[in-house]
Amino acid sequence: MSALPALLIDDADGVRTLTLNRPEAFNSLTSQLKEDLLAALRAAASDAAVRAVVITGAGRAFCAGQDLKEHVALLRANDPAPLQTVTSHYNPIIATITGMPKPVIAAVNGMAAGAGASFAYACDLRIAATSAKFLMAFANVGLTADSGASWTLPRLIGYGRAMEMMLLAAPVTAEQALSIGMVTQVVADDAVVSGAHELAARMAAGPTTAYAKIKEALLAGAAGALADALAVEARTQAEAGATTDHTEAVDAFVAKRTPSFTGR
Repeated sequence: MSALPALLIDDADGVRTLTLNRPEAFNSLTSQLKEDLLAALRAAASDAAVRAVVITGAGRAFCAGQDLKEHVALLRANDPAPLQTVTSHYNPIIATITGMPKPVIAAVNGMAAGAGASFAYACDLRIAATSAKFLMAFANVGLTADSGASWTLPRLIGYGRAMEMMLLAAPVTAEQALSIGMVTQVVADDAVVSGAHELAARMAAGPTTAYAKIKEALLAGAAGALADALAVEARTQAEAGATTDHTEAVDAFVAKRTPSFTGR
């Protein structure tokens, strides 16, 4: 067993990197790791010094999903925790990722399965290693979708492909994921974390308030009626237009110089 914490937190260039650190168990999710991840995501969301977030995994996997050894042990002990983890852990984690007012990038360094894959779908962008695979194997253990996959996955790749992944539980390779729009970019295995950090650092230097408003508008538009989306666009555009970053960008455009963004 690793002597290091199950979740590593690193800050650089305005980017907070959260690394799931149970490589011997393919970064599968214990109750403690889920609680640590949720707390770390909430802390990142509220920390003004953090302007972008990267989520990745240690070793050969991104995240294998629920730790089934812990899950089975709790079920056999008649512990109610396994049946409460969706509402206690998974739902709040997804809500925090999607609602975070700054970009969140998944650096998918290997297998992403179950809730682990769903975490990646909830992120704003996904950089995948060549060896990465995505697997929705809920049906194989007699379960249905959780961690927001029933909402995020069809919006990424379409209803039909999402249903196929859920029912047939066949893995999707990184190149297949790229071809169907599931991931943003595929890079060499040894470049996935650095590539995600480079992208996150570039965004961290950008108009992060505008990014937050874009996330809010797209989230509303994906679920609501056109009239609702138009109302959110009107409000968020007015809020973004009142920022110093917007004024700076316009001034820089007119002066033909590179803008300097502060996130305000």
